[in-house]
Amino acid sequence: MRFINQVIELLTSGKYMGMIFSGLRLTVLISLGAIALGLFLGTVVALVTISKKNCFTAVPKAICKVYITIIRGTPMALQLYIMYFVIFAIRGFPQILTAIIAFGINSGAYVAENIRAGILSVDIGQTEAGRALGLSSVTTMVNIIIPQAIKNVIPAIGNELIALIKETSIVSMIGMYDLTQAAKIIGSGQNMASYIVPMSVTAVFYLAIVYLLTFIIKMIERRLRASDKR
Repeated sequence: MRFINQVIELLTSGKYMGMIFSGLRLTVLISLGAIALGLFLGTVVALVTISKKNCFTAVPKAICKVYITIIRGTPMALQLYIMYFVIFAIRGFPQILTAIIAFGINSGAYVAENIRAGILSVDIGQTEAGRALGLSSVTTMVNIIIPQAIKNVIPAIGNELIALIKETSIVSMIGMYDLTQAAKIIGSGQNMASYIVPMSVTAVFYLAIVYLLTFIIKMIERRLRASDKR
């Protein structure tokens, strides 16, 4: 009963909810920026890694493979620290931009592997059919292979984007005021029972964001399945 009363008190407090929504705004901005960067970077890296090896693509392919290996093999928190305290340790450089770049680069490595796997999962006969019709390699890839690959990788990419949103909770480690940090501040200096309240409310907000993204992903999947039936 005490827990419920404290939840009601928090939800009806303009001060506390103002802090929560302020943190929510930053969390959403970082997530959207990182998602856009991650999808773009992941697509480019995936296309480079599956391209035919020649004197022009050898170096880009090697760079992409090293990028994927390093990013997937090191903790997100460490990458964020390096971005903030080393690479972008410039006076006045926006913290939010640093966070977007750090999370976007991290997400891009996983998205790249998902897209690469999706493209490779398309039957080679599809490529051969496109070339037999006189289409160029680029046209075959863009008009035949990629549309089919997208349908295969949407669930995997959706899972990566959901993980990305939840990972943004560590930005408080570099002093940013996100949703999790707002809950910490509200609960600080109070007893353990009171501290649980803001954390529980914050968890509900994260759940709502993830549910909304999941709904959008499933809606896209249904539309793509519907187009297959026509």
